[in-house]
Amino acid sequence: MPGLAKSTRQPRKDFASCSGCGLCLLVCPVWRAHRDIGLTPLGRAKALQHGAAAEDIATSIQSCTLCAACEPVCPEDIGLVEMTLNLRRQLPEPAAVQSLRARLEEQAARPTAPQTSAAAVLLPGPGLREHSSTLARAAALLGSAGNVAIADDDGADIALALEAGAAVPALRLERFLRPLRRRRNIIVADGLLLRHLRQWLPRSKLVSLGEALSGLARVRRALRAGDLYVIEPRAYHADYQRLVKHYDALRTDRGCTLNLDLQRIAIPASARSLPQRLGLAAIDDGVQARWILQGRSITRIVVESIEDGAAFEKVSDCPVVHLADLADDGTS
Repeated sequence: MPGLAKSTRQPRKDFASCSGCGLCLLVCPVWRAHRDIGLTPLGRAKALQHGAAAEDIATSIQSCTLCAACEPVCPEDIGLVEMTLNLRRQLPEPAAVQSLRARLEEQAARPTAPQTSAAAVLLPGPGLREHSSTLARAAALLGSAGNVAIADDDGADIALALEAGAAVPALRLERFLRPLRRRRNIIVADGLLLRHLRQWLPRSKLVSLGEALSGLARVRRALRAGDLYVIEPRAYHADYQRLVKHYDALRTDRGCTLNLDLQRIAIPASARSLPQRLGLAAIDDGVQARWILQGRSITRIVVESIEDGAAFEKVSDCPVVHLADLADDGTS
């Protein structure tokens, strides 16, 4: 199956180029939670340099959250996300992944749903679909300059397969991509799926949901100085050099604070391992969400990701608002 799309920095090197500088540890949520170098990109690269096989470091490979914060800070330009996904492809498939492959085959056999004439399409993902009112507002806001359709097939099963390093059947992938090739604009909520779509659909205009909504004047006007604006990290880090400028302009314009560290790397609030993504381990985003909030004086939390919103609601008394709901929030 196709690999990850290259980011703006186009990382091409592999683990052999790791010098051991340790800069990736400074931004790694798994390091912050466990303080175990073996569970970090540095630990995986050094283990591979010394002859380890994927199965020898399986726990490390599965613990990675794929937030991609490590890639922009790597001085060697190593493709650390793709390195981890390649390693996952070498591991024996757990039963949950085998079940996922069966669902992919089933989806491939279904007929393609009738398509609308909309020029743009939104791929919301399962989290946003569960919040129907927020999804409807997102589509309405994005459609203010033209019709935006909500995709019947948003590739949620493909996104999970990519996360697990599982092969996506060619027929399933083609069923997903065929209607998208006819769209001029594609808006994607899942940052990992967006990375792949940029390679699969090089002629399409692809943008993350967060960037699309935060670029709208109506949404930007609703932001205020007391807000903590939480960027979805996967899409951000995959296009880091360009999006740093987008969010810097947003911060300057509205006075809000962002979930960025001193290097302007986005700190993930919902940092989930592969077992957590597959429902095999309990989700605990508290460490990350509390770390982001530490020392901040804020009155509201604005999130691009439904997952991030759920993480903050568990640890903070501040109102938490999804970006799509911001313009209609009575407190704005």
